[in-house]
Amino acid sequence: MMIKKAEFLKSSQKYTECPPPFKPEYAFIGRSNVGKSSLINMLANKKSLAKTSATPGKTQLINTFEMDDTWYLTDLPGYGFAKAPKGVRGGFNRMIYDYIEFRKNLVNVFLLIDSRHKPQQIDLQFMQWLGNKGIPFSIVFTKLDKLSSTEFQKNLNNYKNELLKTWEELPVIFSSSSSSQIGKLEILGYIESLNEHLVDEFKKEQYKKEY
Repeated sequence: MMIKKAEFLKSSQKYTECPPPFKPEYAFIGRSNVGKSSLINMLANKKSLAKTSATPGKTQLINTFEMDDTWYLTDLPGYGFAKAPKGVRGGFNRMIYDYIEFRKNLVNVFLLIDSRHKPQQIDLQFMQWLGNKGIPFSIVFTKLDKLSSTEFQKNLNNYKNELLKTWEELPVIFSSSSSSQIGKLEILGYIESLNEHLVDEFKKEQYKKEY
């Protein structure tokens, strides 16, 4: 699957302000500076769709994009950045957690992890929360071009071993590089496979609401 049409729809301060939940929705989230905007632009085949910044924590709202008039891609604020005041960070966290827990058309959360680093406690805790809430999620290791394949395999194995301490089975895992287009087809193919069974269901739900 290749995205032919990608449009920004809306920025929202809370999940109840997001577009009507009548299309499958996929959220992308990760710690600041993980390469989230670059990954979204790669998937959408549109360089300036999501704004990239050198300043951690630039994304401060729930940003919704529509892909091929069929599904929503949501860019969530990065968690764990240190630049914002403590009270503001708390507000972001509430916004993020409420969205993920209560956004009823959310199909999957793509959790982005910088492939260069060892397992971070904040990421592991976030995964645990997702698991406790029964939220489907996948892991996307980013910046694959920044390290050798041997180094990445070592870091990947470290993550898997850490996760298997508390998880019976691993989530779906992708590896990516925005500059090299690695992972693009795999991630979009995964979304397409999930959408096959969902798009018609959401259309029926919308019809019921309208009529």
